[in-house]
Amino acid sequence: MEVLEHFNLQHYNTFHVSAHARYFINVTDINCLRDALGFVKARNLPYMMIGQGSNLLFRENYPGIILEMNIHGKRIKAKEGDNVLVEAKSGENWHAFVKWCLENKCYGIENLSLIPGTVGAAPVQNIGAYGAELCDVFESLEALEIQTGELQTFNRQQCEFAYRDSIFKERLKEQYIITSVVLRLSRRANINIEYSALANALAEVPAAEISPELVSETVCTIRRSKLPAPNRLGNAGSFFWNPSISKQRFAELQQAFPDIVGYPDKEQVKLAGAWLIEKAGWKGYREGDVGVHENHALVLVNYGNATGAELVDLSERIQKSVHDKFGVKLTPEVRII
Repeated sequence: MEVLEHFNLQHYNTFHVSAHARYFINVTDINCLRDALGFVKARNLPYMMIGQGSNLLFRENYPGIILEMNIHGKRIKAKEGDNVLVEAKSGENWHAFVKWCLENKCYGIENLSLIPGTVGAAPVQNIGAYGAELCDVFESLEALEIQTGELQTFNRQQCEFAYRDSIFKERLKEQYIITSVVLRLSRRANINIEYSALANALAEVPAAEISPELVSETVCTIRRSKLPAPNRLGNAGSFFWNPSISKQRFAELQQAFPDIVGYPDKEQVKLAGAWLIEKAGWKGYREGDVGVHENHALVLVNYGNATGAELVDLSERIQKSVHDKFGVKLTPEVRII
């Protein structure tokens, strides 16, 4: 196990902000993970496990230990009729794993193409996009209990999945580290294009010609048209959650803002955060090297040498502006460290 000191994390977060960690350890297998956790306990310092830094913003230098998850491997674990169990280690790139599944005729996650991050991070917030969620195909995962170093298996029910949520994000946060994930996919294509943007993009294609591969390609095209690639422009995708308010409050806002965008969700209405930010005047805003993307108001960007503190300051000004105008609170989706 190699321990690096005063390590610059600029290339380990998709905002590409410069921040130094006191220690940095590249975790390549389970034994290395156990050794790294032993190092953490011996130093009595804060620590954090990262994948590809796709949902992180370092406000300042990190005084503790960064563990980078790099346990790799994927395989077809079992076949059960049309169903197939596919296992991937937590350090695998999520989109590369989606492509591998398609190449091996394992279908069910094509709608989740091009979501940034690693396989291990996917269950934590139950990733979802274009009418699909990870929990739809989830079978089980293996996680290492930090306190004991023992491996434990969690089934779907035990993970307590909800919208962008799981037991690992709340009740068991910082108690386990996910090491592998098993999905139940299908050899038979079950096309899901109910999401409006996807349906519109494929409206001219005959149903018989719509394949999982085409769905994946279309999702990638849509995502690339809306979101800047982090390797070209520092960002972490949507910076804020889409907020939910009561139906009564939504009706009140409609009186003042007839074109407000909202989607009924049980007893509440989910607002389009991008619409709120745009109407508050922030879409396309730039100040120095920080700004709001010109095509998507939910995306904060680093145009070059922005600091984490500058991006946090911009996010707080946006929050205040939206609250002052609409009385709605925006909550960061990005994890600010």
